[in-house]
Amino acid sequence: MSRTLVTRAGRLTAGALVVAALGGSLFAAQAQAQASPDAPGRPLGTVNAQTGVNERMHPSTDSSVRGVLRHRVQIGLRCKVRAQDVSGNNLWYQLRDRSTWVTAKYIEGAGDVPFCRSLTRSAVDQSVESRNAMG
Repeated sequence: MSRTLVTRAGRLTAGALVVAALGGSLFAAQAQAQASPDAPGRPLGTVNAQTGVNERMHPSTDSSVRGVLRHRVQIGLRCKVRAQDVSGNNLWYQLRDRSTWVTAKYIEGAGDVPFCRSLTRSAVDQSVESRNAMG
C-alpha cells in the first residue's frame, strides 16, 4: 500500500511541475507581448485607400511628398494633429518611425492616437490656425 501511495505522490509532483512550467511559459509570453513595440498604447493604422496614401513632410496636401504607403499596409502612429481638411477629415497622423505625415482620411483602425504636444514650429508658421493644429 505504501508503494502505491509513493507512486501516486510522484505522479502528482510531476504533474505539478508540468503545470508550473507551463504557467511560467505563459507568463513569459505575456511579458514579451507587453514589451513588443506594437503592444497596446502604441497605435497602429492600416491604409484603406486603393491607390495608397502619400507620406508628406507636413500635415498638408501642399507639403512635399516623401513617399507612398501602399493599400493595406499597417503603420505605426506617433500622434495626431488637426490641420488641413481632406474630404471632411481634418486629422493627420505623424508616423512612429519617421517624421512624415499622412491624412487620417485614408487610415483605418488607428484606435486611440494621442494629440501631438511637443512639435516645434518655425517663426514663419505662427498663425492661429497652426497653433490650434498643434493640439
